[in-house]
Amino acid sequence: MLSTVKPLQARPPIFSKNEFRTALGMFATGVTIVTARTASGELVGLTANSFNSVSLSPPLVLWSLAQAASSMEAFSTGSHYAINILSADQQALALQFATKGVDRFAGVSFHLGAAGAPLLDGAAATFECFNRSRYEEGDHVIFVGEVEHCEHREGASPLLYHGGKFYAEHPL
Repeated sequence: MLSTVKPLQARPPIFSKNEFRTALGMFATGVTIVTARTASGELVGLTANSFNSVSLSPPLVLWSLAQAASSMEAFSTGSHYAINILSADQQALALQFATKGVDRFAGVSFHLGAAGAPLLDGAAATFECFNRSRYEEGDHVIFVGEVEHCEHREGASPLLYHGGKFYAEHPL
């Protein structure tokens, strides 16, 4: 006789979105700005703390973007992007690139990487990535990038984010 066992599924959450966001905020992260250049040459960028390493061989990293983000098309269709890990003195940049309705690149010092993505001057590290794959999960898209080039500033202190606040003064 065949068994008709239903697959296990997650139970519905017993907490609010705000409670979930607050609990996630207890995980200290670095702060990044993800940048790209569209086929028409427009610069796009946003602040993100959803960054993580995936693999050393091949070199892979991931980050996620809300499906409703205005920059979704640029990142979904472009072949390359850069992930800039911010240094402790770049909090103003993090806020600028998180603000809607402004020219996020106004007054920003950067140079273009090999594939055209903006690399922010003064970043603690940069990763130039081929847009390898994307996975839709919930209300976000997870982007996996294959790192084609990376650099770091020796001795640079990172900008950290924890509990809804930036931290630039910290012992390493």
